[in-house]
Amino acid sequence: MAGERWTIYWNEYSSDTYLYGSEISYHKRDDVEFENHLMPPGTVLKQWYSKTNYQMQRIEPALPMIDGETEYQIIVNIDCQKGEQCLLKLVFYDRYETEAGSIVIRDRVADFRCPLKTYSYRLQLINGGATHFRFHSIIIREIADETEGKTEKTE
Repeated sequence: MAGERWTIYWNEYSSDTYLYGSEISYHKRDDVEFENHLMPPGTVLKQWYSKTNYQMQRIEPALPMIDGETEYQIIVNIDCQKGEQCLLKLVFYDRYETEAGSIVIRDRVADFRCPLKTYSYRLQLINGGATHFRFHSIIIREIADETEGKTEKTE
């Protein structure tokens, strides 16, 4: 049984992108090249939001609404040079915009569950020592319960 699946791309809106000394080439929707040799590790390169204030930010939410009762899988499609890495950080907020928790993802595929009191969240792409990489997409998908559709036999 397959759950829902969402694909997140790097849009050309640059307000939430680290631009200082960066060269960004938008080849295709799913092929963005990023290069910056002077950027320190730990720098947030790009952010996506599940909830925005359109009047202030002029962007629409790029992330799906998720809940704390479902398990999710995140798949990272980024090509880094050998020995370099990009990290993802999910930061969860409650309804009062207070941080309710966070998760750092270092692998290409990871499972996660958000805190029950999550009202919104942000996805941050963080430099883990990379100077040049190609961003394709990030996929978030629900992990469906395998036992949900099965019926038990009773004697």
